[in-house]
Amino acid sequence: MTASPHRTSTAPIAAYDRSRSTPRIKLTRRRMLIQHPDVQAGERLLAEALGAADRDALHGILKQLMKASVINQKPDEANLAFMISMMKSIAPRDSIEAMLAAQMVSVHVAAMRSAFRLSLTENLQQQEGITRALTRLARTFAAQTEALSRHRNNGERAITVQNVSVQDGGSAIVGNVTQHASVIVAEAGAATDAGPLSTRESGEYKQAEASQGAFP
Repeated sequence: MTASPHRTSTAPIAAYDRSRSTPRIKLTRRRMLIQHPDVQAGERLLAEALGAADRDALHGILKQLMKASVINQKPDEANLAFMISMMKSIAPRDSIEAMLAAQMVSVHVAAMRSAFRLSLTENLQQQEGITRALTRLARTFAAQTEALSRHRNNGERAITVQNVSVQDGGSAIVGNVTQHASVIVAEAGAATDAGPLSTRESGEYKQAEASQGAFP
């Protein structure tokens, strides 16, 4: 990589314009080259796009992405460019999000490789093994997406209720409702009671309540 002996901090700009072009990486036998007329400016653009706090963080993330981009035991420039582009679109805002975004794109690439391998084999035993690996990767990606969402929402998992149906004998909360995990907050004086829940509705309510907080 085009690195000088004395590294200087490269802090990301908060209001980074993500429509700006991000420099590509040229891979050689011994190092990575940032394809930009001004190396420092190119590093700054990459750091801003990937959410890297400084130059050390940028170079570390790029090396990790390069290793994850390997195809046929060799780092792949096109695959690396794709991973950088996906990280840029996720728009990490701090170091935790930067690391999580790097993991997400790496897991996605691994999942797509497993899907490709699955399409090539007709051996039932191999299909079962690859399917298990693909399923684990897909679940990991979903968990990472949820983790990123929770981090951006200060650890809370927001639940939005779009449709509410109340039949005879049921009760409802009328007003703006915000629900996080197991807490429901309604506007004061907004509750109305139309009587006890029916047996069927009570069962459905308990089942929905038990499912809250379940992790995929």
